[in-house]
Amino acid sequence: MQTAQTAQTVVDFWFDPACPWAWMTSRWMDEVGAVRDVDVRWHVMSLSVLNEGRDLPAEYRALMDDSWAAVRVLIAAQELHGEKYVKPLYDALGTRRHPGGRTDTAAIIAESLDEVGLPAELAAYGTSTEMDERLRASHHEGISLVGEDVGTPVVAIDGVGFFGPVITPAPKGEDAARLFDGLVLVTGVPGFYELKRTRTQGPVFD
Repeated sequence: MQTAQTAQTVVDFWFDPACPWAWMTSRWMDEVGAVRDVDVRWHVMSLSVLNEGRDLPAEYRALMDDSWAAVRVLIAAQELHGEKYVKPLYDALGTRRHPGGRTDTAAIIAESLDEVGLPAELAAYGTSTEMDERLRASHHEGISLVGEDVGTPVVAIDGVGFFGPVITPAPKGEDAARLFDGLVLVTGVPGFYELKRTRTQGPVFD
């Protein structure tokens, strides 16, 4: 049986594959996994769900409408084929959309399913509402930790959740570890809610 000193830190990470900032944070989390003893659990949330009923600029509304497909397919893969496919499918989708710079969602989904060895038929869930109840449940599990006035990613460390961190470029190696260690300290402070400054740089994909 593990002692308190040797127990893994549990990290729950909620993402929408359409979000470039969640992508940056997920690359940092991969680095953390290589240098710290963490159990990272990947969950789907949805900017489309988050922004339902909001008055949005036309360009962003079009992005939200398009974003349903990938999260629905991710949830279908999870429900029908298991948790083990969530992160690899996210990686495949995100690599094409973010560093790859692509926006052809249907092709991205088809190629990503093929890459991770999932049936091509799962793509049909992208235009179906069949998995929406499960999608909403996953989304609300994450957003309930942080409130409705944030976005993705949501990162919870041993059950204490925050929006972010929002970072660019993604720290590597011990730099990634130091940032994580700081967040572990922050989550241990009852009543700590927010640090923020204006972003002056866009996502740097490498």
